[in-house]
Amino acid sequence: MEDCIFCKIINGDIPSYKVYEDEVVYAFLDISQATPGHTLVVPKHHVKDIFAYDADLAAQVFARLPKIARAIKASNPKIVGMNILNNNGKAAYQSVFHSHIHLLPRYTDDKFSMTFINNQEAYDEAKYQAVCDAIVAQLANENN
Repeated sequence: MEDCIFCKIINGDIPSYKVYEDEVVYAFLDISQATPGHTLVVPKHHVKDIFAYDADLAAQVFARLPKIARAIKASNPKIVGMNILNNNGKAAYQSVFHSHIHLLPRYTDDKFSMTFINNQEAYDEAKYQAVCDAIVAQLANENN
């Protein structure tokens, strides 16, 4: 895709700090460095988001994450954990519409934070079951 910043990075038209590359993915430091070592793993084939993956692409891309994550962790003894994030769609804070996975090293003293709101009080058995049934039905439709 000619106007995609990640395609331009993959093609070498825009410089990057490449940490890994093979025939399927290109991994490079995120320019924001939310935490030191913050890396993006990007499929070389332009795909907008997770909804556009097929099973083969998903298997190939996600199979590479542990290797890259281990290398990041081993690169700095102060790394004590890692968030793996994938934002899909504008509402989920996707800002570049070429699928990418964030590998965010976590340090005991880092300032990065994420908040998960507990909405458990808004759910009863029937509401949980309705949400579950709707998802299960879609999975059944996908298998047909």
